[in-house]
Amino acid sequence: MLPTVGSKELVAWLPTLLGLGDGDLVGIPKIAYPTYDVGARLAGATPVVVDGLAAFGPPTKGRTPKLLWVNSPSNPTGRVLGVDHLAKVVDWARRNGIVVASDECYAELGRSDDEVPSILDPRVNGGSHEGLLAVYSLSKQSNLAGYRAAFVAGDPALVQRLLEIRKHAGMIVPWPVQEAMRVAVGDVEHVLEQKERYRSRRETLLPAIEAAGLRVEDSAAGLYLWATRDEDCWDTVADLARLGILVAPGAFYGEAAARHVRIALTATDERIAAAATRLAQRSVER
Repeated sequence: MLPTVGSKELVAWLPTLLGLGDGDLVGIPKIAYPTYDVGARLAGATPVVVDGLAAFGPPTKGRTPKLLWVNSPSNPTGRVLGVDHLAKVVDWARRNGIVVASDECYAELGRSDDEVPSILDPRVNGGSHEGLLAVYSLSKQSNLAGYRAAFVAGDPALVQRLLEIRKHAGMIVPWPVQEAMRVAVGDVEHVLEQKERYRSRRETLLPAIEAAGLRVEDSAAGLYLWATRDEDCWDTVADLARLGILVAPGAFYGEAAARHVRIALTATDERIAAAATRLAQRSVER
């Protein structure tokens, strides 16, 4: 395990740290956190949207990516990839010499007791971490966003390579932050408390969102509700803004998300309740 200066830093610089550059491809989800795309471009590589592995066809020079990102639970959709899905990705990547990086920073914030498997799960990887990197952050589960507290784990050879480069580049996590991470990782109770907090907010807001004519999709885990009214996302953003409710337009996360919005559960309980009340009043008025 290698501490990193937040998970966003690692996501942005991983292609560069792995030596990717001009002519190399980086596979990214079709609906995704923008930094996967930006990180590939920073390295001089080319980001390629992956909507299923079949999109690459038979492995050929210049077409198969050297790095493939998966994100489960997804930001922004909250979709969770199951064991079978991840196992197929790992098998395909290994047969084609591809590094798989799995962004799992929402893994402890499932909607219920449903399983959120890691790419480091033996059922996924057959007991070997070869070619695999799991990226994790304590920002969400432990409210340590300001600490920039995260880590990457997996293939020992890859982690060692990252360590050697990062220490020369000054990408070193301060010791007090590492100690805070050690304590947080060892404490289960605060994570359960955090998970309950988001569950409660979801139960407050979800019915009001649906009553307002939005359909919530995926959203099995994480901090958000992924919703659509089957209209341009900016129309939905504007409509909710008139109620004092700010949401993120799906267009930020890729062309495939242009008719969705991301609704965060990160406001206080009082603000979540106020948003639900405003939506309910709108529904009654209509």
